[in-house]
Amino acid sequence: VQLQASGGGLVQAGGSLRLSCAASGRTFSSLNMAWFRQAPGKEREFVAAISWSGGTSVVDSVKGRFTISRDNAKNTQYLQMNSLKPEDTAVYYCAAGKYWSSDSRRYDYWGQGTLVTVSS
Repeated sequence: VQLQASGGGLVQAGGSLRLSCAASGRTFSSLNMAWFRQAPGKEREFVAAISWSGGTSVVDSVKGRFTISRDNAKNTQYLQMNSLKPEDTAVYYCAAGKYWSSDSRRYDYWGQGTLVTVSS
């Protein structure tokens, strides 16, 4: 499985972006998917995950602002980010694996990352 993340960019605080993660291969619908992010000088952290059946979870810091979704027909998952804050600035990575988890070690496949910069 190969993952290609896109949609990052520069946005002002309060703005919105939608990240996409396109997956290759025929097993997408059976994979659990997630987004992680890594800010400069910080460790990678969990943002959101969506199970193969559509169950979702998001970290408290983005709850009510970010929404994770997937379109199995397009082999793509999304992260809709609204009300962005400067502290959301990070490289965002999509991940896929057999397990639905907030632990990055549970994911087998990773995209290359897309940079989100939120200006104040």
